[in-house]
Amino acid sequence: MRYLRVRWLQDSPEYPVLLYSEVDDDGWEIRKVDEYADGHRDLAGEGIETGQSGLGEAPTPSIDEINSDPEFRAVEIDRDEFEGVWQAAKAWFDLP
Repeated sequence: MRYLRVRWLQDSPEYPVLLYSEVDDDGWEIRKVDEYADGHRDLAGEGIETGQSGLGEAPTPSIDEINSDPEFRAVEIDRDEFEGVWQAAKAWFDLP
């Protein structure tokens, strides 16, 4: 598994500004959290989809590929950081 945090450099309140992903060894998203400029979060994972969030329909590109687009800034994060964001998003929706 790998964990990513991607900053999306855009100004529309309709779209997230931070994207957190748990990605398997083949590049597929397992869980994700989208965070918006106003602070609210949506999430997606097995059996869970809130708001506009959904798992990717194609394998996640490498960090270098993501960063080649000037609208995005991706970094790898550790599992603990991802879990903290995931648990906070689940708590917002009162999910177990």
